[in-house]
Amino acid sequence: MKMLINAADTIVSDALDGFAQAHPDMVRVMRNPDFVVRADAPLKQKVAIISGGGSGHEPMHVGYVGRGMLTAACPGAIFTSPTPDQILAATHAAAGNAGVLYIIKNYAGDRMNFEIAIETLLLEGVPVGSVVVADDVAHPVNDLRRGTGATIIAEKVTGAAAEMGASLAECAQVARRALCESRSIGVALSACTIPTLDRPSFHLGDDEIEIGIGIHGEAGRHRTTWTPVSHIVDQLCSALINDLGLRAGDRTLALVNGLGATTQIELYIAFCEVAQWCAAHGIVLERSLVGNYMTSLDMAGCTITLMRLDDELLQLWDAPVCTPALRWGM
Repeated sequence: MKMLINAADTIVSDALDGFAQAHPDMVRVMRNPDFVVRADAPLKQKVAIISGGGSGHEPMHVGYVGRGMLTAACPGAIFTSPTPDQILAATHAAAGNAGVLYIIKNYAGDRMNFEIAIETLLLEGVPVGSVVVADDVAHPVNDLRRGTGATIIAEKVTGAAAEMGASLAECAQVARRALCESRSIGVALSACTIPTLDRPSFHLGDDEIEIGIGIHGEAGRHRTTWTPVSHIVDQLCSALINDLGLRAGDRTLALVNGLGATTQIELYIAFCEVAQWCAAHGIVLERSLVGNYMTSLDMAGCTITLMRLDDELLQLWDAPVCTPALRWGM
């Protein structure tokens, strides 16, 4: 395996050094423990929005630290949850008087370590709340669903609410409503290669694809033969519309997210099929995001996320944002 790295065990450290040098106007990168915080933090009168997770999903999460989105983010080792000491250090650097809201993906390690941090903060008297992202419809049991593309949406709209001065309870309500209205599912054309293992996380034949994959190199829910992308999108969007209960006339936001090794031209082809699929079902596509926003190292494939919109969620999505990976309206 060839990568633009120095060594497998310095990937995260070296990447954070580069990230700090690339975006000094937006963020501060702190080390030992590692976290990324807005350059102007702490924000005394605004709720701090904090998330985190394993590295290897860039630009998630550190790329979304900035005005109108995350106040801080905690990068773990590759595909490994951040530790409680990272989360606490980031919180103390980011949070002011209005409290902190954690956005947590539904993985055992993430939930455990954020919960440890929450217990500590409550003892310290820090106002703290949390929401859990579990949007992946590939799993039939709701409580076991993984947090995927809807994480980006939740971070964006909640960060906008916080920037506008919403309270901790109001920010949590916005996040929960956005997550309630969002569903995701993914497909892989090839697995990712974890640097320390130096081998693919699973194997696909030349004519095989995997439906319902996770973002940590997990295999999907079922394997099938490759077909044109129009057929793949039909499978994915059918699962989303059924689970979310979308109906003709509903307004939506669509995210077509690359997993790291998929070209932009492929993602736009996939988005074209999503747009045509929505139009054929009477679903109004009001906003879109197409690109690599939550990756899985070098996995080939994509995830699709649909969120049912209302006027408030649309306003929060459209609100100005300025981060290394997402910016408009500034």
